Amino acid sequence: MLNTADNDIKQLKTKIASKVRHPYLVRFIPEPAIDEDKLVILSSIMDHTNLSDVKKEQYIITTMLVQVALDTHDLVTLSDEDDDRETVRNRQLTVLAGDYYSGLYYYLLSQLDDIPMIHTLAGAIKEINELKMELYYKDVESFQEFLDGLKKIESLLIQRVASYVQKTTINDMAGEWLLTKKLLVEKRSYQEGNFSPLIDALINRSSLLGNSTQILVNIEQMIQNHVHRLETTVTQLPVHFNWLKSYMHTAIHHQFNHRKVAEEG
Repeated sequence: MLNTADNDIKQLKTKIASKVRHPYLVRFIPEPAIDEDKLVILSSIMDHTNLSDVKKEQYIITTMLVQVALDTHDLVTLSDEDDDRETVRNRQLTVLAGDYYSGLYYYLLSQLDDIPMIHTLAGAIKEINELKMELYYKDVESFQEFLDGLKKIESLLIQRVASYVQKTTINDMAGEWLLTKKLLVEKRSYQEGNFSPLIDALINRSSLLGNSTQILVNIEQMIQNHVHRLETTVTQLPVHFNWLKSYMHTAIHHQFNHRKVAEEG
C-alpha cells in the first residue's frame, strides 16, 4: 500500500513537471520546484472523497499549478539601478513564468468545466495575495501575529480545497506542518547566503525581534515548538489516514532529527 501511494505521488509530480516545463523559460531560469508535502496532503484529501479518478487528478494538478505560480512570483527580486542585463531579464522571465503557470490551471479547469472549483481557487489566490501584502508591507504588532499570517499564507490554498470537497480533518495538521517547514526552509536559505523574503521582512521590522542573530534564534525556537505540536497533531489523525501519518512521521524525522545531527556534526 505504501509503495503504491509513493508511486502515485511520483506519477503526479511527473505530470505536473511536464505541464510547467517550458523550453524557452528553462534556458534562463530554474525549473519550478514542486512542493511534495503539499502534493501529498492534497492527494490524501482527494483519496477520501467520492470524486472520480479523473476529477481527483484534475483537482490535485490544478491546485499544484496554482501553488507553483504563487511560489514563482515569490522568487521575483526587487529591482536595483545597478542590476545587469541578465538579472533584469531573469526577473522579467520569472514574472512571466508565474503568469504562465497561472494560465495553465485556468485552462485545465476550463476543460473540466468546473466553475465552482475555479471560484474556490481564484478566491484563495486573491486572499493569499492580500495576506502577503499585509505580512510583508504593513506593520504587524508582534512576532506571533507575523507567524499567524505566514501560517495562513502557507496553508490557505489547501484548506480552501479541503473545504470545497468537505474533507477538513487534516487542516490543523497541514497548517502546523507547512508553517514549520516554511520557517526551516527560509532559515536554511538565509544561512546559506541566499535571499529569504521572510527573514528580510523580519530584519526590516527589527522592533519585533532585534537583529538577524536574534531573529534566527527566535525562528529556531518556534520551529522546535511547532515540531512538538505537529507530532501530536499527526498522531491524532483518523486511522484511515495511516499512509499520510507514516509519511509525516518520516518527513518530521528527516527534516528535523537529521538536521540536528548534521548541525551538531
